[in-house]
Amino acid sequence: MTAPPVYRNALPMQSMLQEYRIEQVLGTGGFGITYRARDANLDKEVAIKEYLPGDLAMRAPDGKVVAQATQHEAGYQWGLERFLLEARTLAKFSHPHIVRVLRYFEANATAYMVMDYEQGDPLKVLLQHEPRPPEAKLKALVAPLLEGLEAVHAAGFLHRDIKPDNIFVRADGRPVLIDFGAARQALGGETKSLTSILTPGYAPLEQYSGEGKQGPWTDLYALGGVLYRAVVDKNPPDAVARLREDSLGAGLGSARQRYSAGFLRAIEWALALDEKARPQSVAQWRAALLQDRPVEKTVVAAPRPAAAPSAKAAPARTRRARRWPWVFAAVAIVLIAAVAVKRHRAQLEEQREAQAAAAAAAAEQRGERREERRVERFMEKSEADFRAGDANGDGFLTREEVRQHFPAVAREFARYDRNGDGRLSREEFLEARRGMIEQRLRNGN
Repeated sequence: MTAPPVYRNALPMQSMLQEYRIEQVLGTGGFGITYRARDANLDKEVAIKEYLPGDLAMRAPDGKVVAQATQHEAGYQWGLERFLLEARTLAKFSHPHIVRVLRYFEANATAYMVMDYEQGDPLKVLLQHEPRPPEAKLKALVAPLLEGLEAVHAAGFLHRDIKPDNIFVRADGRPVLIDFGAARQALGGETKSLTSILTPGYAPLEQYSGEGKQGPWTDLYALGGVLYRAVVDKNPPDAVARLREDSLGAGLGSARQRYSAGFLRAIEWALALDEKARPQSVAQWRAALLQDRPVEKTVVAAPRPAAAPSAKAAPARTRRARRWPWVFAAVAIVLIAAVAVKRHRAQLEEQREAQAAAAAAAAEQRGERREERRVERFMEKSEADFRAGDANGDGFLTREEVRQHFPAVAREFARYDRNGDGRLSREEFLEARRGMIEQRLRNGN
C-alpha cells in the first residue's frame, strides 16, 4: 500500500484555524497550500487556501510562516499583499463559474482565503477518463467558463494560470474556475526560475518575461491550451519550444476527423505566439469558437401558376418578329460590357501583382523582425535558465550543472569555457546560447 504524502509545511491535521478545523491537504503549489476544512460554527465543509510560497518561505516551529532568508523578506511581503488583493477581488464576484470566496483573514504571519468546497473533479481527471470528448460537450463546458472569465476581465483582473487542474467540474457537470494566480506576478526575480511560476504549455510567451504585456489574450491562450489538451489528448507544446519548431498545427491536424474545421481554427487562433495575433477579448473569441452568429434563412419563392393560353395566339409571331431588333441591341450591349469587364479585370490583376510584390517585401521585413524577436525571447529565456541553473547563486555554472540542465551546451563546454576555469560565467553561457539560436535561424528552424 502506498503511504500517503507528507506535507512538511502544512498545518497539522485536526488543528484549529480560527473557527475552522483542518481535515485534509487538497493540494500544494508554488505559492500556497489548499486545505479541506470544516466550519465549526456552520458545520459545513470549506476549502482554505494558505499563502506559503515554497521558494521563499517555510513554517516555523510556532506555526508562523517566515521568509527563508532575509533577502526574501521583501518578496514574501509583496506576494502576501498581492494574495490579499486576489482575495478581495474574488470576494466581490458572485458568479456561478468563478470560485466563490466567503472570507479572508490574516493569521500565522500569512493570509488565508476561505472558499466554497465543491464536490466533483478537476478537468484533468475527467480528460483521463474520457479522452477527446465530443465537440458539443467541450463547447457546453467552455461557454460558461467564458462567461466567468469575461466578468473577471471586466473587473481588470486576470487568472494567469488556467489549465485542466484549475478547471473544476462539479458533480452536476457545471464548471468553475479555481486557483486564481494574481500572486504569481508579485515575486518576479525573487524566485529561482520563471518556470516555477507558470505552467509550460499553457503559458504564453509574455508570461516568460517580466516585460511581457499581459491581458485578456493571456488567459485566452491558456484556455486555448486546455481545448488543445482535450482534442489532441496531450498537453500543448511549450511556447518557448515552439519558437524553434512549432508542432501545434500538426497536433490539431490529427483531430480533424473528430472536430469541425471552425472549432480547430478558433483553438489555433487563441494559441498564436504573437499576442497581437490572438483574439483580444472573450467576446471576440467566443464568436469564432462557439459559432454563435445567427443562421441566415433562405427564402424560396413559390412557383408562379402557369399562364392560361391566350385567345390572341395568332399575332404571337408578329410580336416575336418585332422583338428581334431589341434582342440584337441587348446582345451588343452584353458584348460591350464583356469587353469592359475584361479590361477591368486586367487592371485589377495588375494591381494585385503590384500589391503582392509590396506584400512580399513587407513579409520579408516582418520575417527579419520576427527573427529578431525570436532571438530576444530566447535570450530572455536563457537569462532565466542561467538563474535557475546557478543553484548556489555565485554567478557561475559548473560543468556538472551544465551537463545536468543544458546538455546541448555541455557537448561543447570546452569551447565556451574561454578562460578554462572549468565553469561558465553568465556572459559565456549567454554567448553559447546566442550562437545556438542564430545557428537554428540559419538552418531555417
